Amino acid sequence: MEPDRVRMFNLSSAMGPRFAEIATEMTEKTRQLGPSPLSAGKC
Repeated sequence: MEPDRVRMFNLSSAMGPRFAEIATEMTEKTRQLGPSPLSAGKC
């Protein structure tokens, strides 16, 4: 697994806006990286 595909965050339930920012950032990064090499060969 590429290190850029896995990240860990400690957030409280009061940090909803920060969670949304992180989710958006990770989505953008994942799109830049392209398909996971682990999914190669799966149907």
